Amino acid sequence: MTSILITGATGFIGSNLLPKLEQNNFNISLTVRNATNFSSIYSLIPLNSIDGDTNWRQALKNIDVVIHMAARAHILKESVTNPEAEFDQVNAEGTINLVKQSIEAGVKHFIFFSSIGAIATLSDTIINESSPCNPDTPYGKSKLKAEKAIKEICPNSTMTYTILRPTLVYGPNNPGNMERLLKLTAKNLPLPLGGINNSRSLVYVGNLVDAIITCIEHPNAKNQIFIISDGEDLSTPELICRIGKAMGKSPLLLPFPPSLLKLATKIIGKEDVGDRLLGSLQVDSSKIRQMLNWNPPYTVDEGLKITVNWFKNAQS
Repeated sequence: MTSILITGATGFIGSNLLPKLEQNNFNISLTVRNATNFSSIYSLIPLNSIDGDTNWRQALKNIDVVIHMAARAHILKESVTNPEAEFDQVNAEGTINLVKQSIEAGVKHFIFFSSIGAIATLSDTIINESSPCNPDTPYGKSKLKAEKAIKEICPNSTMTYTILRPTLVYGPNNPGNMERLLKLTAKNLPLPLGGINNSRSLVYVGNLVDAIITCIEHPNAKNQIFIISDGEDLSTPELICRIGKAMGKSPLLLPFPPSLLKLATKIIGKEDVGDRLLGSLQVDSSKIRQMLNWNPPYTVDEGLKITVNWFKNAQS
C-alpha cells in the first residue's frame, strides 16, 4: 500500500482531496497544527510552521509520496512589514527544505502544488507549460522559486517530481472571488458587467483532486509540469450567467464600459478584484490530458451546480 504524506490538508483543496484518497485505499499521513478535526484513521504529525529550518524527519518516515500543498497564500490584509520575504520563507525556502529531507528519507515521488500565478495572473495570450514565467505577485514569485529548485535538485536523486499549476479553483467551501460572484448573483440585482469581453480558465475542485490522484499513480507524471483546468473557458458575464442558471435566476447584466469599471475599482482600492473581473487568463491544459490520458470528470456546469448547492445550504 502506497504511503502518502499530505501538507496543507486542512485547506480548501486538501479537505476535498482526503476523502478521495481514502476511497483509493492509500495509507495517509497528515501534518497538522490541530489534530482534533481529523479522523483517527490518519497518522497525524504535529507541525506548527514551515520554513527552511523545519524538521520533517518524523513526518517523512516510511513515506512513498509527498503531496505538498501547504503554503502562504494571498493575504487580504498584510500584517508583516516584508510580505515578499514571508512568502519566500514558507513557499520557497520551506519547500526546498522539505524536498531535500524527502530525498534523504527515501521518498519516491514529490507532488508540488504550485499555481498558474507562477507564470502570470493576467495574460492576453493563451498560456501553456512552455510559456515564459513572469509572475507579478510575491506569491507567484515564491512558487516559481520553489519550482526551479525542485527541477534542479530532484534529477540528482532517486526522487521524481510532479509540479501542478491549477488555474482559479472553485467548489464548495471556496472563499474569495468565486464566493463574491455567488453572493452578487444571488441578490438578483442589476450588475454593470455586461460589457466585459474576457476569457478565463477555471478548474472545479473535483477535477483538480482527480488530476492529483492520477499524478500519484501514472508513470508518465514523473518529472513533469502540468497546467490544470476544466477545459472550457468563460468570460465574466458567461460565468455569472452559468451561476445564475444553476441558481434558477436570470442575471441582468448592464453593458457598462470596462474602462470605467477599472477606474471605479481603482478608486475604491479594489484594483486586484477589478483585474480579475476584467482581465483574461486563458490556459491550454491539453498536456495532462494527452500524457496521462486524463479527462476532467466534471463539466463546468456540473461543478457550478455543486458549488451553488453548497452556497444555498450555507446561506439557509
